[in-house]
Amino acid sequence: MTAAVAAAPPAAAAAAPSPHRPACPQLSRKLSWYGDNREHLQDVIDRRGTCAGHRRTPVAAFDWDNTVTKNDVTDATITWSLRHDKILRPARWKDTSAWMTDEADRALTAACGTDVPVGAPLPTSTDTGCADEILEIREDARTMSGAAAFAGEWNHRRTVPQYAWVPQLFAGHTVAELTAYTEKARQEALAAPVGSTRTVGTHTVPAYVRYYAQQRDLIRTLQRAGFDVYIVSAGSEPVTEVWSRGVGVDRRHTIAIRSILDRRGRITTRNQGCGDVPDSKGEAIPYIDGKRCWINQEIYGVHGAAAWQRQDARRRVTIAGGDADTDVTFVGDATGAHLVLNRNKNEIMCRAYDDADGRWVINPMFIEPLPRRTDPYPCASTAYNEPDGSRGPVRREDGSVVPAQRDTVSGPAGTSDRL
Repeated sequence: MTAAVAAAPPAAAAAAPSPHRPACPQLSRKLSWYGDNREHLQDVIDRRGTCAGHRRTPVAAFDWDNTVTKNDVTDATITWSLRHDKILRPARWKDTSAWMTDEADRALTAACGTDVPVGAPLPTSTDTGCADEILEIREDARTMSGAAAFAGEWNHRRTVPQYAWVPQLFAGHTVAELTAYTEKARQEALAAPVGSTRTVGTHTVPAYVRYYAQQRDLIRTLQRAGFDVYIVSAGSEPVTEVWSRGVGVDRRHTIAIRSILDRRGRITTRNQGCGDVPDSKGEAIPYIDGKRCWINQEIYGVHGAAAWQRQDARRRVTIAGGDADTDVTFVGDATGAHLVLNRNKNEIMCRAYDDADGRWVINPMFIEPLPRRTDPYPCASTAYNEPDGSRGPVRREDGSVVPAQRDTVSGPAGTSDRL
Protein backbone atom coordinates (compact mmCIF):
# COMPACT_ATOMS: atom_id res chain seq x y z
CA MET A 1 0.00 0.00 0.00
CA THR A 2 1.43 3.37 -1.00
CA ALA A 3 1.67 5.90 1.80
CA ALA A 4 0.14 9.31 1.34
CA VAL A 5 2.54 12.15 0.82
CA ALA A 6 2.58 14.41 3.82
CA ALA A 7 2.64 18.15 3.46
CA ALA A 8 6.03 19.50 4.50
CA PRO A 9 5.77 21.47 7.75
CA PRO A 10 7.82 24.64 8.21
CA ALA A 11 11.44 23.91 9.06
CA ALA A 12 12.15 24.00 12.79
CA ALA A 13 8.78 25.45 13.68
CA ALA A 14 9.86 26.17 17.22
CA ALA A 15 8.51 28.72 19.63
CA ALA A 16 8.65 32.37 18.61
CA PRO A 17 12.19 33.77 18.79
CA SER A 18 13.19 35.11 22.16
CA PRO A 19 13.79 38.82 22.69
CA HIS A 20 17.23 39.92 21.54
CA ARG A 21 19.84 39.44 24.25
CA PRO A 22 22.78 41.75 23.55
CA ALA A 23 24.96 39.62 25.85
CA CYS A 24 24.69 36.60 23.58
CA PRO A 25 27.06 36.43 20.58
CA GLN A 26 25.26 36.70 17.27
CA LEU A 27 25.60 34.69 14.08
CA SER A 28 27.00 36.74 11.21
CA ARG A 29 24.35 38.38 9.07
CA LYS A 30 26.81 38.57 6.19
CA LEU A 31 26.57 34.82 5.63
CA SER A 32 23.56 33.40 3.81
CA TRP A 33 21.34 30.77 5.44
CA TYR A 34 18.22 29.26 3.96
CA GLY A 35 14.92 30.87 4.94
CA ASP A 36 14.81 31.75 8.66
CA ASN A 37 17.30 29.09 9.73
CA ARG A 38 19.72 31.65 11.14
CA GLU A 39 16.97 33.06 13.34
CA HIS A 40 15.98 29.63 14.65
CA LEU A 41 19.58 28.76 15.53
CA GLN A 42 20.14 32.18 17.09
CA ASP A 43 17.04 31.71 19.21
CA VAL A 44 18.45 28.46 20.65
CA ILE A 45 21.77 30.17 21.33
CA ASP A 46 20.01 33.06 23.07
CA ARG A 47 17.84 30.78 25.18
CA ARG A 48 20.24 27.98 26.04
CA GLY A 49 23.73 29.51 26.13
CA THR A 50 25.52 30.44 29.32
CA CYS A 51 25.33 33.97 27.92
CA ALA A 52 21.65 33.82 28.91
CA GLY A 53 22.61 33.19 32.53
CA HIS A 54 22.38 29.39 32.63
CA ARG A 55 24.86 27.67 34.91
CA ARG A 56 24.88 24.34 33.10
CA THR A 57 27.25 24.29 30.11
CA PRO A 58 25.30 23.34 26.99
CA VAL A 59 26.83 21.00 24.40
CA ALA A 60 26.70 21.12 20.61
CA ALA A 61 27.93 18.32 18.36
CA PHE A 62 28.49 18.18 14.63
CA ASP A 63 29.33 15.53 12.11
CA TRP A 64 32.32 16.53 10.00
CA ASP A 65 32.35 15.37 6.37
CA ASN A 66 29.80 17.28 4.26
CA THR A 67 28.45 18.92 7.42
CA VAL A 68 31.28 21.27 8.42
CA THR A 69 33.17 20.83 5.15
CA LYS A 70 32.12 20.29 1.59
CA ASN A 71 33.51 16.85 0.60
CA ASP A 72 35.04 14.08 2.65
CA VAL A 73 38.35 14.84 4.34
CA THR A 74 39.17 11.17 5.03
CA ASP A 75 38.77 10.45 1.32
CA ALA A 76 41.07 13.40 0.60
CA THR A 77 43.75 11.77 2.76
CA ILE A 78 43.20 8.36 1.16
CA THR A 79 43.50 9.70 -2.38
CA TRP A 80 46.55 11.79 -1.49
CA SER A 81 48.15 8.71 0.10
CA LEU A 82 47.44 6.58 -2.97
CA ARG A 83 49.02 9.21 -5.20
CA HIS A 84 52.10 9.33 -2.96
CA ASP A 85 52.61 5.60 -2.26
CA LYS A 86 51.76 5.74 1.45
CA ILE A 87 49.68 2.56 1.82
CA LEU A 88 51.76 -0.29 3.27
CA ARG A 89 51.34 -3.82 2.00
CA PRO A 90 49.69 -6.07 4.60
CA ALA A 91 50.77 -9.68 5.03
CA ARG A 92 47.25 -10.72 4.05
CA TRP A 93 44.51 -8.34 2.93
CA LYS A 94 41.81 -10.39 4.61
CA ASP A 95 43.43 -9.70 7.98
CA THR A 96 42.68 -5.98 7.60
CA SER A 97 38.93 -6.44 8.18
CA ALA A 98 36.81 -8.87 10.14
CA TRP A 99 34.34 -9.00 7.25
CA MET A 100 36.49 -9.01 4.12
CA THR A 101 35.47 -11.68 1.62
CA ASP A 102 37.76 -14.16 -0.08
CA GLU A 103 36.86 -12.46 -3.37
CA ALA A 104 38.09 -9.08 -2.11
CA ASP A 105 41.22 -10.65 -0.67
CA ARG A 106 42.00 -12.27 -4.02
CA ALA A 107 41.22 -9.09 -5.96
CA LEU A 108 43.50 -6.94 -3.80
CA THR A 109 46.28 -9.54 -3.86
CA ALA A 110 46.08 -9.87 -7.64
CA ALA A 111 45.92 -6.11 -8.23
CA CYS A 112 48.57 -5.03 -5.72
CA GLY A 113 50.83 -8.05 -6.12
CA THR A 114 53.23 -9.73 -3.74
CA ASP A 115 56.53 -8.39 -5.05
CA VAL A 116 56.57 -5.53 -2.51
CA PRO A 117 57.77 -6.76 0.89
CA VAL A 118 55.20 -6.88 3.68
CA GLY A 119 55.14 -3.52 5.45
CA ALA A 120 56.66 -1.63 2.51
CA PRO A 121 54.79 1.04 0.48
CA LEU A 122 52.68 -0.12 -2.44
CA PRO A 123 53.36 1.78 -5.71
CA THR A 124 49.77 2.97 -6.01
CA SER A 125 50.79 6.22 -7.74
CA THR A 126 51.64 4.16 -10.83
CA ASP A 127 49.80 0.90 -10.18
CA THR A 128 46.34 1.81 -11.44
CA GLY A 129 44.85 -1.60 -10.69
CA CYS A 130 45.88 -1.55 -7.03
CA ALA A 131 44.62 2.00 -6.48
CA ASP A 132 41.34 1.12 -8.20
CA GLU A 133 40.62 -1.91 -6.02
CA ILE A 134 41.28 0.04 -2.82
CA LEU A 135 39.08 2.95 -3.90
CA GLU A 136 36.26 0.74 -5.16
CA ILE A 137 36.13 -1.17 -1.88
CA ARG A 138 36.23 2.05 0.12
CA GLU A 139 33.49 3.71 -1.95
CA ASP A 140 31.10 0.89 -2.81
CA ALA A 141 32.14 -2.14 -0.71
CA ARG A 142 32.70 -4.05 -3.94
CA THR A 143 35.67 -5.14 -6.00
CA MET A 144 36.26 -3.79 -9.47
CA SER A 145 34.65 -6.97 -10.85
CA GLY A 146 31.53 -6.31 -8.78
CA ALA A 147 32.00 -8.95 -6.07
CA ALA A 148 30.97 -8.08 -2.51
CA ALA A 149 34.03 -6.95 -0.53
CA PHE A 150 32.49 -7.62 2.89
CA ALA A 151 30.17 -10.29 4.19
CA GLY A 152 28.98 -11.79 7.46
CA GLU A 153 27.07 -10.28 10.35
CA TRP A 154 27.38 -6.87 11.92
CA ASN A 155 24.99 -4.38 13.49
CA HIS A 156 24.21 -2.02 10.62
CA ARG A 157 23.37 0.80 13.04
CA ARG A 158 26.72 0.54 14.80
CA THR A 159 29.24 0.08 12.01
CA VAL A 160 29.81 -0.35 8.29
CA PRO A 161 32.89 -2.34 7.22
CA GLN A 162 34.16 0.00 4.50
CA TYR A 163 34.19 2.91 6.98
CA ALA A 164 36.00 0.87 9.61
CA TRP A 165 38.45 -0.24 6.91
CA VAL A 166 39.79 3.28 6.33
CA PRO A 167 42.00 3.57 9.44
CA GLN A 168 42.87 -0.10 8.96
CA LEU A 169 44.37 0.83 5.59
CA PHE A 170 46.93 2.91 7.48
CA ALA A 171 48.03 0.07 9.74
CA GLY A 172 51.79 0.18 10.25
CA HIS A 173 52.00 3.96 10.23
CA THR A 174 52.35 6.13 13.32
CA VAL A 175 49.70 8.69 14.19
CA ALA A 176 52.31 11.39 13.47
CA GLU A 177 52.81 10.02 9.95
CA LEU A 178 49.08 9.90 9.23
CA THR A 179 48.75 13.42 10.63
CA ALA A 180 51.50 14.63 8.29
CA TYR A 181 49.82 13.04 5.26
CA THR A 182 46.54 14.67 6.23
CA GLU A 183 48.13 18.10 6.61
CA LYS A 184 49.55 17.85 3.08
CA ALA A 185 46.27 16.58 1.70
CA ARG A 186 44.45 19.42 3.45
CA GLN A 187 46.70 22.09 1.94
CA GLU A 188 46.20 20.60 -1.51
CA ALA A 189 42.43 20.24 -1.18
CA LEU A 190 41.92 23.79 0.10
CA ALA A 191 44.00 25.16 -2.80
CA ALA A 192 42.10 23.24 -5.48
CA PRO A 193 39.27 25.16 -7.23
CA VAL A 194 35.70 24.50 -6.12
CA GLY A 195 34.18 21.85 -8.36
CA SER A 196 37.52 20.43 -9.47
CA THR A 197 38.19 16.70 -9.75
CA ARG A 198 41.19 14.46 -10.29
CA THR A 199 41.77 10.92 -11.45
CA VAL A 200 43.16 8.33 -9.04
CA GLY A 201 43.56 4.95 -10.68
CA THR A 202 40.67 5.23 -13.11
CA HIS A 203 38.34 6.76 -10.49
CA THR A 204 37.27 10.39 -10.76
CA VAL A 205 37.26 11.90 -7.27
CA PRO A 206 36.75 15.41 -5.84
CA ALA A 207 39.99 17.37 -5.75
CA TYR A 208 38.79 20.07 -3.39
CA VAL A 209 37.49 20.51 0.15
CA ARG A 210 36.12 23.70 1.66
CA TYR A 211 35.12 24.70 5.16
CA TYR A 212 31.56 25.97 5.12
CA ALA A 213 31.78 29.60 6.28
CA GLN A 214 28.33 29.36 7.89
CA GLN A 215 29.29 26.31 9.93
CA ARG A 216 32.58 27.82 11.03
CA ASP A 217 30.69 30.93 12.15
CA LEU A 218 28.07 28.81 13.92
CA ILE A 219 30.69 26.82 15.82
CA ARG A 220 32.62 29.90 16.88
CA THR A 221 29.43 31.71 17.90
CA LEU A 222 28.37 28.72 19.99
CA GLN A 223 31.75 28.65 21.71
CA ARG A 224 31.54 32.35 22.53
CA ALA A 225 28.04 31.76 23.88
CA GLY A 226 29.37 29.19 26.35
CA PHE A 227 28.67 25.97 24.45
CA ASP A 228 31.06 23.04 24.60
CA VAL A 229 31.36 22.11 20.91
CA TYR A 230 32.34 18.62 19.71
CA ILE A 231 32.96 16.99 16.37
CA VAL A 232 31.70 13.39 16.05
CA SER A 233 32.78 11.72 12.82
CA ALA A 234 32.86 8.25 11.27
CA GLY A 235 36.25 9.09 9.79
CA SER A 236 39.71 8.35 11.13
CA GLU A 237 40.37 10.37 14.28
CA PRO A 238 43.89 11.67 13.42
CA VAL A 239 42.55 12.86 10.06
CA THR A 240 39.53 14.59 11.59
CA GLU A 241 41.69 16.26 14.24
CA VAL A 242 43.82 17.99 11.60
CA TRP A 243 40.74 19.50 9.99
CA SER A 244 38.78 20.32 13.17
CA ARG A 245 41.53 22.67 14.30
CA GLY A 246 40.46 24.91 11.43
CA VAL A 247 37.18 25.69 13.18
CA GLY A 248 38.70 26.02 16.64
CA VAL A 249 37.84 22.53 17.91
CA ASP A 250 40.74 20.81 19.69
CA ARG A 251 41.67 17.12 19.93
CA ARG A 252 39.80 16.65 23.20
CA HIS A 253 36.61 17.73 21.49
CA THR A 254 37.13 15.61 18.36
CA ILE A 255 35.64 12.10 18.36
CA ALA A 256 36.10 9.71 15.43
CA ILE A 257 37.25 6.13 14.79
CA ARG A 258 40.02 5.47 17.30
CA SER A 259 42.66 2.98 16.23
CA ILE A 260 44.47 0.85 18.79
CA LEU A 261 48.24 1.33 18.63
CA ASP A 262 50.85 -1.36 19.02
CA ARG A 263 53.78 -1.18 21.45
CA ARG A 264 55.78 0.86 18.96
CA GLY A 265 52.98 3.39 18.65
CA ARG A 266 51.87 2.22 15.21
CA ILE A 267 48.29 1.99 14.00
CA THR A 268 46.81 -1.52 14.01
CA THR A 269 43.72 -2.97 12.34
CA ARG A 270 41.84 -2.88 15.68
CA ASN A 271 39.64 -0.03 16.86
CA GLN A 272 38.44 1.02 20.30
CA GLY A 273 34.98 -0.14 21.33
CA CYS A 274 32.06 1.74 22.84
CA GLY A 275 29.53 0.99 25.56
CA ASP A 276 29.43 -2.74 26.19
CA VAL A 277 31.13 -3.53 22.86
CA PRO A 278 34.83 -4.29 23.43
CA ASP A 279 37.78 -3.34 21.24
CA SER A 280 37.50 -5.07 17.88
CA LYS A 281 38.10 -4.64 14.17
CA GLY A 282 35.36 -2.06 14.01
CA GLU A 283 32.14 -3.41 15.55
CA ALA A 284 31.27 -0.09 17.23
CA ILE A 285 32.41 3.01 15.36
CA PRO A 286 30.75 6.47 15.43
CA TYR A 287 28.09 5.44 12.89
CA ILE A 288 24.29 5.92 13.25
CA ASP A 289 23.56 4.64 16.80
CA GLY A 290 27.32 4.45 17.35
CA LYS A 291 27.51 8.24 17.33
CA ARG A 292 25.04 8.35 20.22
CA CYS A 293 27.15 5.78 22.08
CA TRP A 294 30.37 7.74 21.65
CA ILE A 295 28.70 11.00 22.69
CA ASN A 296 27.17 9.39 25.78
CA GLN A 297 30.45 7.71 26.71
CA GLU A 298 33.00 10.42 25.93
CA ILE A 299 31.01 13.56 26.75
CA TYR A 300 28.57 12.45 29.45
CA GLY A 301 30.44 9.56 31.05
CA VAL A 302 27.73 6.96 30.38
CA HIS A 303 29.30 3.50 30.11
CA GLY A 304 28.20 -0.05 29.39
CA ALA A 305 24.99 -0.98 27.59
CA ALA A 306 23.36 2.27 28.74
CA ALA A 307 25.62 4.25 26.38
CA TRP A 308 23.52 3.00 23.45
CA GLN A 309 20.30 4.40 24.93
CA ARG A 310 18.85 7.89 24.65
CA GLN A 311 19.60 9.75 27.87
CA ASP A 312 17.47 12.26 29.73
CA ALA A 313 17.55 15.86 28.53
CA ARG A 314 20.29 16.84 30.96
CA ARG A 315 22.67 14.43 29.27
CA ARG A 316 21.90 15.22 25.66
CA VAL A 317 23.33 17.79 23.28
CA THR A 318 21.44 21.02 22.73
CA ILE A 319 22.30 21.54 19.05
CA ALA A 320 23.42 18.80 16.67
CA GLY A 321 24.22 18.92 12.98
CA GLY A 322 24.63 16.30 10.27
CA ASP A 323 24.00 15.51 6.63
CA ALA A 324 23.39 11.76 6.32
CA ASP A 325 21.75 8.69 7.81
CA THR A 326 25.00 8.12 9.72
CA ASP A 327 24.02 11.16 11.80
CA VAL A 328 20.29 10.61 12.30
CA THR A 329 20.39 9.24 15.85
CA PHE A 330 22.54 11.85 17.55
CA VAL A 331 21.04 14.72 15.56
CA GLY A 332 17.61 13.49 16.63
CA ASP A 333 18.75 13.40 20.28
CA ALA A 334 19.36 17.17 20.36
CA THR A 335 17.02 19.06 22.67
CA GLY A 336 17.23 22.49 21.00
CA ALA A 337 17.81 22.20 17.24
CA HIS A 338 18.41 19.37 14.75
CA LEU A 339 20.37 20.94 11.89
CA VAL A 340 20.46 18.93 8.64
CA LEU A 341 22.29 19.74 5.44
CA ASN A 342 20.20 18.18 2.70
CA ARG A 343 22.04 15.48 0.74
CA ASN A 344 18.88 13.52 -0.05
CA LYS A 345 19.58 10.72 2.45
CA ASN A 346 16.41 8.84 3.22
CA GLU A 347 16.23 8.25 6.97
CA ILE A 348 17.49 11.60 8.17
CA MET A 349 15.41 13.56 5.66
CA CYS A 350 12.29 11.63 6.67
CA ARG A 351 12.91 12.70 10.28
CA ALA A 352 13.69 16.26 9.22
CA TYR A 353 10.66 16.81 7.00
CA ASP A 354 8.32 15.06 9.46
CA ASP A 355 9.60 17.55 12.06
CA ALA A 356 7.82 15.74 14.90
CA ASP A 357 9.07 18.09 17.63
CA GLY A 358 9.19 21.31 15.59
CA ARG A 359 12.94 21.68 16.03
CA TRP A 360 14.32 20.37 12.73
CA VAL A 361 16.28 22.94 10.69
CA ILE A 362 16.90 21.95 7.06
CA ASN A 363 19.43 23.75 4.88
CA PRO A 364 20.68 22.99 1.37
CA MET A 365 24.41 22.38 1.14
CA PHE A 366 26.14 25.75 1.17
CA ILE A 367 28.35 24.83 -1.80
CA GLU A 368 27.03 23.00 -4.87
CA PRO A 369 23.63 22.15 -3.33
CA LEU A 370 21.75 19.21 -4.76
CA PRO A 371 18.72 19.78 -6.98
CA ARG A 372 15.33 18.90 -5.61
CA ARG A 373 14.64 15.19 -5.42
CA THR A 374 11.72 14.34 -7.67
CA ASP A 375 10.43 11.18 -5.97
CA PRO A 376 9.19 11.23 -2.34
CA TYR A 377 11.36 9.82 0.42
CA PRO A 378 10.13 6.25 1.16
CA CYS A 379 9.63 6.94 4.86
CA ALA A 380 6.73 4.53 5.32
CA SER A 381 8.44 1.59 3.63
CA THR A 382 12.23 1.36 3.24
CA ALA A 383 13.91 4.48 4.65
CA TYR A 384 14.89 3.05 8.05
CA ASN A 385 18.20 1.20 8.37
CA GLU A 386 17.48 -1.93 10.41
CA PRO A 387 20.26 -3.47 12.57
CA ASP A 388 20.32 -6.58 10.36
CA GLY A 389 20.82 -4.54 7.19
CA SER A 390 17.25 -4.77 5.94
CA ARG A 391 15.05 -1.72 5.37
CA GLY A 392 11.86 -0.77 7.13
CA PRO A 393 9.56 2.19 7.87
CA VAL A 394 10.69 5.19 9.89
CA ARG A 395 8.69 5.43 13.11
CA ARG A 396 8.11 8.25 15.56
CA GLU A 397 8.65 7.80 19.29
CA ASP A 398 5.01 6.79 19.73
CA GLY A 399 5.42 4.01 17.14
CA SER A 400 3.43 5.69 14.39
CA VAL A 401 4.86 5.48 10.89
CA VAL A 402 6.24 8.58 9.20
CA PRO A 403 4.46 9.03 5.85
CA ALA A 404 6.35 9.63 2.61
CA GLN A 405 7.87 13.10 2.47
CA ARG A 406 8.60 15.37 -0.48
CA ASP A 407 11.90 17.17 -0.90
CA THR A 408 11.29 20.91 -0.73
CA VAL A 409 14.47 22.47 0.69
CA SER A 410 17.04 22.14 -2.04
CA GLY A 411 19.16 23.92 -4.58
CA PRO A 412 20.48 27.48 -4.41
CA ALA A 413 18.68 29.99 -2.22
CA GLY A 414 15.52 31.18 -3.90
CA THR A 415 14.79 27.99 -5.88
CA SER A 416 12.61 26.25 -3.30
CA ASP A 417 9.00 26.70 -2.25
CA ARG A 418 10.00 26.84 1.43
CA LEU A 419 11.42 30.33 1.63
